[in-house]
Amino acid sequence: MTTAPLKITILGSGTSQGVPVIGCDCEVCTSSDPRDQRLRVAILISRGNVNIAVDAGPDFRQQMLRAGVKNLGAVLLTHEHNDHIIGLDDVRPFNFMQGGKMPVFATPRVQSEVRARFAYIFDENPYPGSPMLELHTISKQAAFDVKGISVTPIGVLHGQLPVMGFRVGDFTYLTDVKTIAEDQREKARHSKVLVLNALHHKMHHSHLNLQEALAMIEDLAPEQAYLTHMSHRMGLHETISKALPKNVALAYDGLEILV
Repeated sequence: MTTAPLKITILGSGTSQGVPVIGCDCEVCTSSDPRDQRLRVAILISRGNVNIAVDAGPDFRQQMLRAGVKNLGAVLLTHEHNDHIIGLDDVRPFNFMQGGKMPVFATPRVQSEVRARFAYIFDENPYPGSPMLELHTISKQAAFDVKGISVTPIGVLHGQLPVMGFRVGDFTYLTDVKTIAEDQREKARHSKVLVLNALHHKMHHSHLNLQEALAMIEDLAPEQAYLTHMSHRMGLHETISKALPKNVALAYDGLEILV
């Protein structure tokens, strides 16, 4: 197993609508700061020549192009909401270049949703040129291996919906979180880097707000934390950044983190 450092690329740090929001003229949506322009939430985990995408939302193609990704070893899915899976059709160039099916790691429930929304992929006689996916089952009970990289799943709740977070070495990624049971929190504690969702400032039924996210960061005690999955209602990147604790920063699209 390679001991090369991990590189984490923030492919998208926005909510399901993205930022700017269609038709909105608030100060964030009209900001000229590129850090205020957020594609749908996703990351790329890279080690050596291995690249692993976490989630493939509607901006997947644009994110792969922007990050210059030439090969992709697998896609990990946190859950089945459209802003996390609806870009799976765009794995086709990797199918063609790499000459095989794309491994997709997901829970049985999420796999069922993928099969339903992309039924044409799983037809007995799929049309020529359709995406090729190879589904692998994961659960919060067991770590799994992706191209020599060990991944520990972390079970969290997105409101009442079970969602997967992931830890790779000293890096932990938790998005669309509202609550985490204590046994799953233990898996996430004391990471060098934690990426955690923070929607905006008000209470929300299925997402952490900023105050809740900061409290969770304090409990999980990473060396450095980055906030993601942010709404335009979070505020301007430059303004909010100044009010955060020393070890907490706002993520932004294109941010690269070495762990």
